[in-house]
Amino acid sequence: MKHEHQDTTFAVAAGLSVPTRAIDITAIRAAGPGGQNVNKVSSAVQLRFDIHAAGLPEPLRERLLALHDRRITRDGIVIIKAQRYRRQERNIEDACERLRALIRLAMPVQRPRRATRPSRGARERRLTHKTVRGKIKSLRKPVNPQDD
Repeated sequence: MKHEHQDTTFAVAAGLSVPTRAIDITAIRAAGPGGQNVNKVSSAVQLRFDIHAAGLPEPLRERLLALHDRRITRDGIVIIKAQRYRRQERNIEDACERLRALIRLAMPVQRPRRATRPSRGARERRLTHKTVRGKIKSLRKPVNPQDD
């Protein structure tokens, strides 16, 4: 059973939305306990999201594809299985929210690291601290009578 979408957009974050045609939601049978009902009702859903067809900005698409997430295939398709709830509508909402969270994870841009050097005073403090610690540790040694 396919879930039909109108040609609308799916809001991800403020100022970012993707067309719903890039998202395919299919009803599947949930795994696990559920008695006789589990074999009759397809309450779990599988959400498939094509990263390449979504029309995301190029930098965001590259960061999303670079994420080491087991839900992203080599072909750039995100597969999310939602079976947390007993109602199919709730599972659809859950899958969509998990997709939003995954895309938001790739949104922040990492600032490039600027190499810095410790100041001269910081280096001196570090070396004095090391000397003091070394002296403290040398006092822990057993007393050797031949040193007298």
